[in-house]
Amino acid sequence: MSAPLSLAGRRVVVLGATGFIGRWVARAMAQAGAQVWLAARDRVAATDVADRYGITGTVAECDVTRAGDLEALMSDARPHLTCNLAGYGVDRRETDAQLATAINLDLVLRLIEHVPAHVEPSWRGLSLLHAGSALEYGAVGGHLEEDGPTHATTVYGQTKLAATRVLEAAVTSGALRAATARLFTVYGPGEHDGRLLPSMLLARASLTPIPMTDGHQRRDFTYVGDVAGGFVRAVTCSLPAEATVNRATGRLHSVREFVSLAESALDMATGRFQFGALPTRSDDMAHDEVAVDRARRWLGWVPDTDVPAGVRATDAFLRSLLRSSTP
Repeated sequence: MSAPLSLAGRRVVVLGATGFIGRWVARAMAQAGAQVWLAARDRVAATDVADRYGITGTVAECDVTRAGDLEALMSDARPHLTCNLAGYGVDRRETDAQLATAINLDLVLRLIEHVPAHVEPSWRGLSLLHAGSALEYGAVGGHLEEDGPTHATTVYGQTKLAATRVLEAAVTSGALRAATARLFTVYGPGEHDGRLLPSMLLARASLTPIPMTDGHQRRDFTYVGDVAGGFVRAVTCSLPAEATVNRATGRLHSVREFVSLAESALDMATGRFQFGALPTRSDDMAHDEVAVDRARRWLGWVPDTDVPAGVRATDAFLRSLLRSSTP
Protein backbone atom coordinates (compact mmCIF):
# COMPACT_ATOMS: atom_id res chain seq x y z
CA MET A 1 0.00 0.00 0.00
CA SER A 2 1.34 3.45 -0.92
CA ALA A 3 1.92 6.14 1.72
CA PRO A 4 -1.26 7.99 2.79
CA LEU A 5 -1.99 11.24 1.01
CA SER A 6 -2.30 14.45 2.99
CA LEU A 7 -5.27 16.79 2.70
CA ALA A 8 -3.31 19.69 4.18
CA GLY A 9 -3.74 22.66 1.87
CA ARG A 10 -5.71 20.65 -0.69
CA ARG A 11 -8.79 22.27 -2.22
CA VAL A 12 -11.93 20.22 -1.59
CA VAL A 13 -15.36 21.08 -2.99
CA VAL A 14 -18.27 19.65 -0.98
CA LEU A 15 -21.56 19.66 -2.88
CA GLY A 16 -24.61 19.52 -0.62
CA ALA A 17 -22.62 21.05 2.23
CA THR A 18 -25.71 22.23 4.13
CA GLY A 19 -27.23 18.75 4.19
CA PHE A 20 -27.08 16.35 7.12
CA ILE A 21 -24.12 14.29 5.92
CA GLY A 22 -22.57 17.01 3.75
CA ARG A 23 -21.92 19.30 6.72
CA TRP A 24 -20.11 16.51 8.56
CA VAL A 25 -17.98 15.64 5.55
CA ALA A 26 -17.07 19.31 5.11
CA ARG A 27 -16.19 19.51 8.83
CA ALA A 28 -14.00 16.40 8.67
CA MET A 29 -12.20 17.65 5.54
CA ALA A 30 -11.51 21.02 7.17
CA GLN A 31 -10.24 19.35 10.34
CA ALA A 32 -7.88 17.28 8.14
CA GLY A 33 -6.37 20.54 6.86
CA ALA A 34 -8.18 20.91 3.54
CA GLN A 35 -9.25 24.23 2.06
CA VAL A 36 -12.96 23.49 1.87
CA TRP A 37 -15.45 25.04 -0.50
CA LEU A 38 -18.96 24.63 0.87
CA ALA A 39 -21.20 24.61 -2.17
CA ALA A 40 -24.87 25.28 -1.48
CA ARG A 41 -27.85 26.95 -3.13
CA ASP A 42 -28.47 29.20 -0.11
CA ARG A 43 -25.41 31.21 0.95
CA VAL A 44 -27.02 32.37 4.20
CA ALA A 45 -27.95 28.82 5.22
CA ALA A 46 -24.49 27.53 4.34
CA THR A 47 -22.80 30.29 6.35
CA ASP A 48 -25.01 29.47 9.33
CA VAL A 49 -24.17 25.75 9.12
CA ALA A 50 -20.46 26.53 8.84
CA ASP A 51 -20.59 28.79 11.89
CA ARG A 52 -22.58 26.37 14.07
CA TYR A 53 -20.62 23.27 13.10
CA GLY A 54 -17.22 24.92 13.25
CA ILE A 55 -16.39 24.43 9.58
CA THR A 56 -13.61 26.62 8.24
CA GLY A 57 -13.96 27.21 4.53
CA THR A 58 -15.27 29.24 1.63
CA VAL A 59 -19.02 29.38 1.09
CA ALA A 60 -19.86 29.16 -2.60
CA GLU A 61 -23.39 29.79 -3.82
CA CYS A 62 -24.18 27.11 -6.39
CA ASP A 63 -27.44 25.67 -7.69
CA VAL A 64 -26.41 22.19 -8.84
CA THR A 65 -29.40 21.97 -11.17
CA ARG A 66 -27.85 24.74 -13.30
CA ALA A 67 -24.94 23.58 -15.43
CA GLY A 68 -23.40 27.05 -15.54
CA ASP A 69 -23.21 27.27 -11.75
CA LEU A 70 -21.32 24.00 -11.46
CA GLU A 71 -18.88 24.86 -14.25
CA ALA A 72 -18.16 28.27 -12.68
CA LEU A 73 -17.58 26.69 -9.27
CA MET A 74 -15.18 24.09 -10.63
CA SER A 75 -13.33 26.71 -12.65
CA ASP A 76 -12.92 28.97 -9.60
CA ALA A 77 -11.99 26.26 -7.09
CA ARG A 78 -9.88 23.99 -9.33
CA PRO A 79 -10.28 21.33 -6.66
CA HIS A 80 -8.02 18.44 -5.91
CA LEU A 81 -11.11 16.59 -4.77
CA THR A 82 -14.89 16.91 -5.13
CA CYS A 83 -17.24 15.24 -2.66
CA ASN A 84 -20.80 14.91 -3.92
CA LEU A 85 -23.28 14.82 -1.03
CA ALA A 86 -26.06 16.54 -2.96
CA GLY A 87 -29.23 14.48 -3.12
CA TYR A 88 -32.98 14.73 -3.40
CA GLY A 89 -35.57 12.27 -2.14
CA VAL A 90 -34.27 10.98 1.19
CA ASP A 91 -36.78 13.24 2.91
CA ARG A 92 -40.19 11.74 2.08
CA ARG A 93 -41.53 15.25 1.53
CA GLU A 94 -39.27 15.48 -1.53
CA THR A 95 -41.47 13.96 -4.23
CA ASP A 96 -40.61 15.79 -7.48
CA ALA A 97 -39.36 13.08 -9.87
CA GLN A 98 -37.86 15.63 -12.28
CA LEU A 99 -35.85 17.25 -9.52
CA ALA A 100 -34.71 13.84 -8.28
CA THR A 101 -33.36 13.07 -11.74
CA ALA A 102 -31.70 16.49 -12.03
CA ILE A 103 -29.89 16.28 -8.69
CA ASN A 104 -29.26 12.55 -8.28
CA LEU A 105 -28.31 11.67 -11.85
CA ASP A 106 -27.85 14.66 -14.16
CA LEU A 107 -25.49 16.34 -11.69
CA VAL A 108 -23.27 13.24 -11.68
CA LEU A 109 -23.19 13.22 -15.47
CA ARG A 110 -21.95 16.82 -15.41
CA LEU A 111 -19.39 16.00 -12.72
CA ILE A 112 -17.99 13.27 -14.96
CA GLU A 113 -17.48 16.00 -17.57
CA HIS A 114 -16.24 18.87 -15.38
CA VAL A 115 -14.13 17.18 -12.69
CA PRO A 116 -11.41 15.88 -15.05
CA ALA A 117 -11.35 19.23 -16.86
CA HIS A 118 -10.65 21.23 -13.69
CA VAL A 119 -8.98 18.85 -11.23
CA GLU A 120 -5.55 19.82 -9.90
CA PRO A 121 -3.18 17.52 -11.88
CA SER A 122 -0.71 17.03 -9.00
CA TRP A 123 -3.28 15.14 -6.91
CA ARG A 124 -2.87 11.33 -7.05
CA GLY A 125 -5.97 10.29 -5.13
CA LEU A 126 -9.66 10.15 -5.95
CA SER A 127 -10.87 13.24 -7.76
CA LEU A 128 -14.56 12.49 -7.09
CA LEU A 129 -16.14 10.71 -4.13
CA HIS A 130 -19.88 10.30 -4.51
CA ALA A 131 -22.43 9.30 -1.87
CA GLY A 132 -24.65 6.43 -2.94
CA SER A 133 -27.58 4.91 -1.06
CA ALA A 134 -28.83 1.62 0.39
CA LEU A 135 -32.03 2.24 -1.54
CA GLU A 136 -30.12 1.40 -4.72
CA TYR A 137 -30.49 -2.25 -3.68
CA GLY A 138 -34.25 -1.93 -3.27
CA ALA A 139 -36.38 -5.02 -2.79
CA VAL A 140 -33.72 -7.73 -2.73
CA GLY A 141 -32.91 -10.20 0.00
CA GLY A 142 -29.78 -11.88 1.19
CA HIS A 143 -26.29 -10.54 1.82
CA LEU A 144 -26.09 -7.09 0.22
CA GLU A 145 -22.97 -7.19 -1.92
CA GLU A 146 -21.93 -4.40 -4.27
CA ASP A 147 -21.96 -6.62 -7.35
CA GLY A 148 -25.14 -8.42 -6.29
CA PRO A 149 -28.68 -7.91 -7.62
CA THR A 150 -30.49 -4.57 -7.37
CA HIS A 151 -34.17 -3.80 -7.64
CA ALA A 152 -34.64 -0.15 -6.71
CA THR A 153 -38.33 0.58 -6.16
CA THR A 154 -38.33 4.31 -5.37
CA VAL A 155 -37.47 7.26 -7.61
CA TYR A 156 -34.68 8.15 -5.20
CA GLY A 157 -33.22 4.64 -5.30
CA GLN A 158 -33.56 4.38 -9.07
CA THR A 159 -31.87 7.71 -9.80
CA LYS A 160 -29.08 7.04 -7.28
CA LEU A 161 -28.49 3.61 -8.82
CA ALA A 162 -28.34 5.11 -12.30
CA ALA A 163 -25.69 7.57 -11.07
CA THR A 164 -23.64 4.77 -9.53
CA ARG A 165 -23.74 2.85 -12.80
CA VAL A 166 -22.55 5.79 -14.93
CA LEU A 167 -19.73 6.45 -12.46
CA GLU A 168 -18.67 2.81 -12.62
CA ALA A 169 -18.58 3.05 -16.41
CA ALA A 170 -16.56 6.28 -16.28
CA VAL A 171 -14.01 4.71 -13.93
CA THR A 172 -13.74 1.60 -16.09
CA SER A 173 -13.12 3.73 -19.17
CA GLY A 174 -10.41 5.71 -17.40
CA ALA A 175 -12.33 8.99 -17.66
CA LEU A 176 -11.73 9.87 -13.99
CA ARG A 177 -10.67 8.56 -10.61
CA ALA A 178 -13.92 8.19 -8.72
CA ALA A 179 -15.78 6.00 -6.26
CA THR A 180 -19.28 5.65 -4.87
CA ALA A 181 -19.59 5.23 -1.10
CA ARG A 182 -22.94 3.47 -0.72
CA LEU A 183 -24.40 4.68 2.60
CA PHE A 184 -27.00 3.01 4.76
CA THR A 185 -28.98 4.26 7.80
CA VAL A 186 -26.91 7.22 8.93
CA TYR A 187 -27.85 8.97 12.18
CA GLY A 188 -26.45 11.83 14.25
CA PRO A 189 -26.64 15.61 14.70
CA GLY A 190 -28.32 17.39 11.81
CA GLU A 191 -30.84 14.69 10.82
CA HIS A 192 -34.22 15.77 9.48
CA ASP A 193 -36.94 16.24 12.08
CA GLY A 194 -39.24 13.24 12.14
CA ARG A 195 -36.51 10.64 11.77
CA LEU A 196 -36.04 8.09 14.52
CA LEU A 197 -33.35 9.61 16.74
CA PRO A 198 -34.55 13.25 16.48
CA SER A 199 -38.02 12.01 17.43
CA MET A 200 -36.59 10.28 20.49
CA LEU A 201 -34.63 13.35 21.54
CA LEU A 202 -37.75 15.48 21.21
CA ALA A 203 -39.80 12.93 23.16
CA ARG A 204 -37.70 13.36 26.29
CA ALA A 205 -39.56 16.57 27.07
CA SER A 206 -42.99 14.96 26.89
CA LEU A 207 -44.90 12.07 28.45
CA THR A 208 -47.09 11.56 25.39
CA PRO A 209 -47.02 7.99 24.00
CA ILE A 210 -45.41 7.75 20.58
CA PRO A 211 -47.04 5.48 17.96
CA MET A 212 -44.60 3.40 15.91
CA THR A 213 -44.64 0.67 13.29
CA ASP A 214 -43.90 -2.85 14.53
CA GLY A 215 -40.19 -1.99 14.64
CA HIS A 216 -38.99 -5.32 13.30
CA GLN A 217 -37.28 -3.70 10.30
CA ARG A 218 -33.54 -4.27 10.52
CA ARG A 219 -31.09 -1.54 9.63
CA ASP A 220 -27.35 -1.00 9.52
CA PHE A 221 -27.23 2.12 11.72
CA THR A 222 -24.06 4.14 11.08
CA TYR A 223 -23.00 7.18 13.11
CA VAL A 224 -22.46 10.23 10.91
CA GLY A 225 -19.06 10.98 12.43
CA ASP A 226 -17.85 7.59 11.20
CA VAL A 227 -19.25 8.30 7.74
CA ALA A 228 -17.39 11.62 7.56
CA GLY A 229 -14.19 10.10 8.92
CA GLY A 230 -14.53 7.34 6.35
CA PHE A 231 -14.66 9.93 3.56
CA VAL A 232 -11.33 11.32 4.77
CA ARG A 233 -9.83 7.83 4.90
CA ALA A 234 -11.13 7.10 1.40
CA VAL A 235 -9.47 10.09 -0.22
CA THR A 236 -6.14 9.83 1.58
CA CYS A 237 -5.41 6.16 0.91
CA SER A 238 -4.73 4.28 -2.31
CA LEU A 239 -7.36 4.08 -5.03
CA PRO A 240 -10.01 1.39 -4.49
CA ALA A 241 -9.97 -1.82 -6.52
CA GLU A 242 -13.71 -1.42 -7.16
CA ALA A 243 -15.63 1.75 -7.93
CA THR A 244 -18.61 1.04 -5.63
CA VAL A 245 -18.12 0.27 -1.94
CA ASN A 246 -20.68 -0.27 0.84
CA ARG A 247 -20.00 2.05 3.77
CA ALA A 248 -21.71 0.47 6.78
CA THR A 249 -20.88 -1.28 10.04
CA GLY A 250 -21.80 -4.78 8.88
CA ARG A 251 -24.04 -5.13 11.94
CA LEU A 252 -27.85 -5.08 11.93
CA HIS A 253 -30.23 -3.82 14.61
CA SER A 254 -33.99 -3.79 14.43
CA VAL A 255 -35.71 -0.45 14.99
CA ARG A 256 -36.92 -1.85 18.33
CA GLU A 257 -33.34 -2.65 19.33
CA PHE A 258 -32.16 0.82 18.32
CA VAL A 259 -34.92 2.41 20.41
CA SER A 260 -34.04 0.27 23.43
CA LEU A 261 -30.33 1.06 23.17
CA ALA A 262 -31.04 4.77 22.66
CA GLU A 263 -33.46 4.87 25.62
CA SER A 264 -30.74 3.49 27.86
CA ALA A 265 -28.07 5.84 26.46
CA LEU A 266 -30.36 8.86 26.99
CA ASP A 267 -31.67 7.71 30.40
CA MET A 268 -35.21 7.75 29.05
CA ALA A 269 -38.11 5.95 30.67
CA THR A 270 -39.09 2.85 28.72
CA GLY A 271 -42.55 2.03 27.39
CA ARG A 272 -43.22 5.32 25.63
CA PHE A 273 -42.99 3.88 22.13
CA GLN A 274 -46.09 2.01 21.01
CA PHE A 275 -44.80 -0.54 18.52
CA GLY A 276 -47.41 -1.78 16.07
CA ALA A 277 -49.65 1.26 16.42
CA LEU A 278 -48.80 2.40 12.86
CA PRO A 279 -48.75 0.36 9.66
CA THR A 280 -45.38 -0.28 8.05
CA ARG A 281 -44.96 1.76 4.86
CA SER A 282 -44.79 -0.19 1.62
CA ASP A 283 -41.53 1.61 0.69
CA ASP A 284 -39.93 1.03 4.11
CA MET A 285 -37.18 -1.25 2.83
CA ALA A 286 -36.06 -4.13 5.01
CA HIS A 287 -32.69 -5.68 4.24
CA ASP A 288 -30.29 -8.37 5.34
CA GLU A 289 -26.67 -8.04 6.40
CA VAL A 290 -24.50 -5.59 4.48
CA ALA A 291 -21.24 -6.85 2.98
CA VAL A 292 -18.32 -4.67 4.09
CA ASP A 293 -15.44 -6.77 2.75
CA ARG A 294 -14.56 -4.24 0.03
CA ALA A 295 -14.37 -1.40 2.55
CA ARG A 296 -12.24 -3.47 4.90
CA ARG A 297 -9.80 -4.37 2.11
CA TRP A 298 -9.63 -0.79 0.85
CA LEU A 299 -9.51 1.16 4.09
CA GLY A 300 -8.55 -1.48 6.63
CA TRP A 301 -11.51 -0.25 8.68
CA VAL A 302 -15.28 -0.14 8.89
CA PRO A 303 -17.39 2.23 11.02
CA ASP A 304 -17.07 1.06 14.62
CA THR A 305 -19.09 3.46 16.78
CA ASP A 306 -21.81 1.39 18.45
CA VAL A 307 -25.36 2.68 18.82
CA PRO A 308 -25.17 3.78 22.50
CA ALA A 309 -21.93 5.69 21.87
CA GLY A 310 -23.32 7.30 18.71
CA VAL A 311 -26.52 8.35 20.48
CA ARG A 312 -24.58 9.85 23.40
CA ALA A 313 -22.26 11.69 20.99
CA THR A 314 -25.29 13.08 19.15
CA ASP A 315 -26.91 14.27 22.36
CA ALA A 316 -23.68 15.88 23.60
CA PHE A 317 -23.07 17.69 20.31
CA LEU A 318 -26.62 19.05 20.11
CA ARG A 319 -26.38 20.23 23.73
CA SER A 320 -23.13 22.03 22.88
CA LEU A 321 -24.84 23.78 19.95
CA LEU A 322 -27.66 24.86 22.27
CA ARG A 323 -25.21 26.24 24.84
CA SER A 324 -23.26 28.15 22.19
CA SER A 325 -26.44 29.75 20.83
CA THR A 326 -27.70 30.83 24.27
CA PRO A 327 -26.80 34.45 25.11
